[in-house]
Amino acid sequence: MISITPHAAEKVNEIASAEGLAGQGLRLRVVGGGCAGFQYDLYFEDKPTDMDEEFESNGVKMFVDPLSIQYLDGTEIDYVEGVHGSGFKFGNPNVTGTCGCGSSFSA
Repeated sequence: MISITPHAAEKVNEIASAEGLAGQGLRLRVVGGGCAGFQYDLYFEDKPTDMDEEFESNGVKMFVDPLSIQYLDGTEIDYVEGVHGSGFKFGNPNVTGTCGCGSSFSA
């Protein structure tokens, strides 16, 4: 299961509305890259594929492909704002290490 906090859901809906993408789901993927090996990828998508797992949390539909779900299962997505910037933060229990800047992970 993947969940999204109320604050992150509010931000997703705000971005979707501003971009004219209201009603679309959020595609979550794990892609190769970064210093530690993997990075998160988020974007809006109309509908899932036949192979996707679908989740809904706080009114946000999320689509995850079979390869990514093994790295994302149990993840909670939050949106944080601070002096160092703002963005989505992944509380992922599958992570075994991160790079120094925190933009990539290993599992």
